[in-house]
This record gives sequence, C-alpha cells and structure tokens, in this order.
Amino acid sequence: MSLKSKLSHKSTRFTESVIRGMTQLCLQHNAINLSQGTPAYQPPPEVKAAAIEAIQEGYNQYSITWGAPEFREAIAHKMTTFNGIQTDAVKNVTVTCGSTEGMLSALLAIINPGDEVIIFEPFYENYGPDTIISGAKPKYVALQETPTKDQGTTLTYDPDELNSAFSPNTKAIILNTPNNPLGKVFTQNEIQHIADLCCEYDSIAVTDEIYEHMIYDGKPHISIGCLPQMKERTITVSGLSKTYSMTGWRLGYVVAPETLTNAIRKMHDFLTVGAPHPLQRAGVVALNLPQSYYQDLIEKYDKNRKLLVDTLTKAGFRCDPPEGAYYIMTDISEFGFPDDTTFAHWLVKEIGVGGVPGSSFYSNTNLGKTKFRFMFSMADDILLEAGERLMKIKSKI
Repeated sequence: MSLKSKLSHKSTRFTESVIRGMTQLCLQHNAINLSQGTPAYQPPPEVKAAAIEAIQEGYNQYSITWGAPEFREAIAHKMTTFNGIQTDAVKNVTVTCGSTEGMLSALLAIINPGDEVIIFEPFYENYGPDTIISGAKPKYVALQETPTKDQGTTLTYDPDELNSAFSPNTKAIILNTPNNPLGKVFTQNEIQHIADLCCEYDSIAVTDEIYEHMIYDGKPHISIGCLPQMKERTITVSGLSKTYSMTGWRLGYVVAPETLTNAIRKMHDFLTVGAPHPLQRAGVVALNLPQSYYQDLIEKYDKNRKLLVDTLTKAGFRCDPPEGAYYIMTDISEFGFPDDTTFAHWLVKEIGVGGVPGSSFYSNTNLGKTKFRFMFSMADDILLEAGERLMKIKSKI
C-alpha cells in the first residue's frame, strides 16, 4: 500500500512554506536571516509585564472562544478610530490565533466549491494554499511597474485586467495593503475602483492589513471597509504580531459584519478554540500605547529601509524603496544565475545571508525567477554586517 495514495488532493496542490524553509537553511549555515518576517525587536516592556501579570493572576484557562471581552473592546476602539470602520466588540470582532488563522477562517466562512477569489500577485505565500484549502478557484491579477511623469516607476495594476477578472462567480478579492512582498500601499483611487467592482459583482473584500502601521513618506493607510458602500461587504484581517514585535504570541483578529462574523467564529472555534488568554490581556495594553509609539516605529523602520535599499543597490541588486511593510523586492538579473532558487541557496552558503526566492510569491513561478525578497526588521549592527557580506557577491561570482 502506498501512503501517498491516502493523501488528500488538497495537500498535494501546494508545497511547504518556502519562507520558513529558507529560515531553516539559514540556521544550518549560520547565515544572517533576512528571509522570514520576524522582527528583531522585543514587545514594549509594559506589554510584556502585563502578560506576566496576567499569568500570575490566573488567566491561564480558555477565554471566550472568539476573544476576551476587554481585548475585543480595545480592538473595536482601534478599528473605529484608526481604520474608520465603526466596530462593535460583541457583533463584529473575532480574536484569532494570528492573522494567518484569521484569513483562513474568513475564507472558510464564505467560500463554496466553485467560488472564485481574486488575488493580486506577487502575493504573500499563504493566500494560494488558503484558497485551495477553502475550496475556491484563485484568479490572479498582476501588480506591475508603471512609469511615472518624473521618470520613476510606481507599482499598480491594469484596471482592465482587474475588470476582466471579476465575474458572477467572484465571491471575494484578497487585498493586502501594505503589500507583502512588494511593500505597495494601495491608493484611494485603486481602493475605490476595487470597491466599485465588489459592489457591481456582489463580492466581498477580504483585507490583510497586518502592516498598517508601517507606511513611509507620509502616505496614508486606507481601509476599504471604511468606504460607505463596503460596510457590509468587507472582512478586515489584522493582528498585533508585526506592530508590537510579538509574532510568537499569535494574536490576530477579524472584523466583519455580524452575519459574517457569526460564520467566522464557527470556523475559528473548530480550528483553534481560542487565542492565548493571558496574552490577550496584554494585548489590551499594547492597543492603548500612546501615538508616540507608532511614530517611533515608523522612524525606526524607515531608517532600516533606507539603509538596506542603499546597501542592496551598491551590491548590484535593482530595487526601489518600498512604500510600506518591511520587505524589499529586488531584481537579481545582473548576477547571472539561472533562477532565484539557485541564487537563494548560493547566497546562504557562500555569502552567509538569507532571503526569499521571488518565485514563491507568484502563481506562475517563471514570473519570479529573477526576483528576490529581503526583510529589514533587524537591528542596525545585523543589517550592517549583512551589508558587508552582500558587498562580496560580485567578487565571488
């Protein structure tokens, strides 16, 4: 008997995470890991103290499945004031085990076999498997460089291509802004266009806004759910992992209209039961940090962004500064490698720096074979050391 014959068809339609695979390769070769989006920083001291205090005070059993009331209240306040989405803690908020589980719970709650989901590519690698697991048919729309009047480039999509992607079968569109891996921040006009199409085709916008506090050069973060016509057709997914440097705490949340929330909560309940109770208590403290915390966060990451863009450019990569998040997508054509995966393994073993092959972010992997992603959520000394190593690439090719 072949055990492979016992596998589900779904499990054979996608691979293990390339990003986390690169992290393992970095560990094996003692390389600087600029692959996985794990912040090099610690949560604020008062937030860590609140988690410890919650454990000591006995918050060690299940909370309410869809989230501790005080944490949902803090999320609702944040969504109302920062995102501009009027949110009721009882009717609209589900606390999940990270935004990753939140996205899957949301799709499982709305997808039926044969439904189509539109995804902008390049995309965060989970979206493809999420659509397969939920039973949807993905349709991809490319984000591409477009020349600007000042002889630069901007990242956008072809409106006609997006128009053509929508159909009566379109149940949802996944919108990730700021985008991973490009760092693109969707504009007001783009978001309005997407909203108009959602209304025309009676579709739902499922948004991933985990990097909403990491936007540079004064660009605004716009939640599509704040548009009046999208109030009843938006599911907003986010979390605390990136903003507060606590990826290991697994605190995510989903905000949606009440009917959708009820379905999302059922999926969440049977997937994970609930997020860690004492950490939710500390999450309340995190969401009540002063505005200065977010200003300092942007300044810190903006400094890292400029440092790594400058370093990569000098080392021979082609790249533009990202508008948001903490990743830089580069072009590696100048180095002459046959593909991005070959380059990735060579870079770890010979240079001692890890990144992510660009092909892992595309449905058609050929589109990413000259692309390569780095992250810059690192301490200054680590980024400088990575830069010194990267400068040796040309001498070793």
